Amino acid sequence: MYITPLVIGVTGHRDLVPTEIDVLREKITGLFDDLRRQFPNTPLLMMSALAEGADRLAAHAALDAGIELQAVLPMPIRFYRDDFETPESKAEFDDLCDKAEVLTLPVPFPEQRLDDALGGGREIAYANAGMFISAHCHILLALWDGINESGMGGTAQVIYFQHYDRLPGVADSVPRSSLFLSDNETDLVYHICCSRQQITKESDYDIGPLEARWFTTDPDNPSTAEMPPRYASVFDRTDDFNADVSHYLASNEEPTSEEFTPPETHTQEAAERIGRYFGISDVLANYYQARINLTLGTNYTLAMVAGLAFIIYAEMTDVRLLVVVFLVSLFATIILAGISERRQWHRKYLDYRVLAEGLRVQFYWAVAGVHGKGQSKFEHDNFLRQRDMELGWIRNVMRVAGTLSDSQASTDEREGLRFVIRHWIGDDEYSGQLDYYRTKATQRARDNRRSDRLTMMCLWSGILVAVILVIFLTQIGDKWLQALIVLMGVLPLVAGIAEAYTQRKADRELTKQYQFMALVFANARRRLDEASGDPERREVLRGLGDAALSEHAEWILIQRERQPESAGL
Repeated sequence: MYITPLVIGVTGHRDLVPTEIDVLREKITGLFDDLRRQFPNTPLLMMSALAEGADRLAAHAALDAGIELQAVLPMPIRFYRDDFETPESKAEFDDLCDKAEVLTLPVPFPEQRLDDALGGGREIAYANAGMFISAHCHILLALWDGINESGMGGTAQVIYFQHYDRLPGVADSVPRSSLFLSDNETDLVYHICCSRQQITKESDYDIGPLEARWFTTDPDNPSTAEMPPRYASVFDRTDDFNADVSHYLASNEEPTSEEFTPPETHTQEAAERIGRYFGISDVLANYYQARINLTLGTNYTLAMVAGLAFIIYAEMTDVRLLVVVFLVSLFATIILAGISERRQWHRKYLDYRVLAEGLRVQFYWAVAGVHGKGQSKFEHDNFLRQRDMELGWIRNVMRVAGTLSDSQASTDEREGLRFVIRHWIGDDEYSGQLDYYRTKATQRARDNRRSDRLTMMCLWSGILVAVILVIFLTQIGDKWLQALIVLMGVLPLVAGIAEAYTQRKADRELTKQYQFMALVFANARRRLDEASGDPERREVLRGLGDAALSEHAEWILIQRERQPESAGL
């Protein structure tokens, strides 16, 4: 699976009014039709807990529309089926499970509590399922009467969690980063106002019966008839990614990598799914990087040609061909930069590279059994939150890629842990990412020194030529005088373009980042060797992943300001 679906999670009441069912189904189907029309390259996926009422209504509507169904069960199926009283309900549940990919969430307490009416185990399990669906869907479909009831894990609470990342009584103080107040893409709710049996209160919000509205935390306009543009832009980026994936796979074999072939452990299937997403993201990032490097090199070469043609024409000859060369060079840079900008090569290269590196961390964490902190926080939650919301599409892909891994119970994956240490960090200083960053830092530093020497050589040579002209101007013949004047102009031109090229590629900043990451991985290697046991090793890997994600976010901030363009001339 490489194509990233748009995931619709469902929450809603169990006691829907029978007379409203047909209209509710029509509203749900209408949502599917609108999303398919707006994002044609992106399939839909319905995520449902398959409880009676709204969950099953949405599940049936999805299956009828040819949409894949993913069932998120709040507890082992033998316990969950007991919640459905009639044989017909149990049979319907079994039939839906047969047609769905079933994910069974672990319960964070002994399973005996599920049979203990006083223990509150089932309510907590239901609340965890609501949080999981909210954390892994892109749109939360809410069949809700709009009344803010306070029942644990109820529809109103799940919507509150979708909006504010808190669920009273279960996730009151979930771990947060300092970015939790930043704008993000995770609060989108599609609210279809419905009735409930034996409840006649009016909605707490300005929405009429059986009316559908988009519901967000926007303080100025929280309820809208059309999807707010900022969320549509996120899904547009995902749709664009899917189009690139389909185009690439139509003419190429699926990418494979021994490094991302996990060992046969409990987490193998989940990690393989992440690895497949990494493979295609890495290939696409390299594809667009090649085009950006070509654009950048060509632009600065053409700038050199244009400058040289101008200087020769001005100082040595009036051959009109040089004017043509000058104009063609300038127009070629403008056209090439326009193609690059229109096709978004630079943006795609950066986005796909950062996505691949985020998936790299996600893959190794999955193999090693490193899970999110608490029942509601996952590695995608805070990645890239310090930039504009459009980068939220990267988190959306990570949500899909890691759904299976996030649903699994933490187990003792000792073989997976050894695999991660060997392939991610490296068995020694000559393997893994430790060797990669050290080698890259050394190569980049050497290339920067060469570039600096070339720049200074050209600059001082130009100065030397100028000094010679000042001292020996009257003694130099006209032929040599013109040549020296051209050389005096060309040498600083070469120095300036070389320096601009280095600045545009951000080579010096990248060298520092490679050096920093080499130090981080070296410290991780040392801490892993000194660790007292596997739990401590997993904490080291968690810290290493956090550092890597932060560094990738910093990298894209630097690189986004260096888009190749004709103005760089």
